[in-house]
Amino acid sequence: MPKVHDSPNAWVAEHIRHFEQTGGRPRPGVNDLLLTTRGRKTGELRRTALVYERDGDRYVLAASNRGSDHHPAWYLNLLADPYVTVQVGTETFTARARPATAAERPHLWRLMVSAKSEYAAYQQRITREIPVVLLERV
Repeated sequence: MPKVHDSPNAWVAEHIRHFEQTGGRPRPGVNDLLLTTRGRKTGELRRTALVYERDGDRYVLAASNRGSDHHPAWYLNLLADPYVTVQVGTETFTARARPATAAERPHLWRLMVSAKSEYAAYQQRITREIPVVLLERV
């Protein structure tokens, strides 16, 4: 099995460890998942922890990068290779990731802001549009 590299961000790496220690429930009342992408430059597997919401059978993510002016690495990685590994709770599965279309985004953005109001504040302070990503099981 190939080695998976956790986020170099100390806070995210700690969150991943807590996710694993709690059987995928690190923050009661918050929907968290682990997303593994393939590095677009290195080809190595990269793992991060993210908040998600559901839209039917799909998982929805916001590529907010905590309000940074640039997209998070995980988002750029899935643009290069959309096949990702997702862990929700103790279940792990393969999914295909894609940015929401312009028509889909308003509804999905409202869904993400209702889950985590900080997303709206992040969007107001930066010029890039925060991408919304859909994960669909394959």
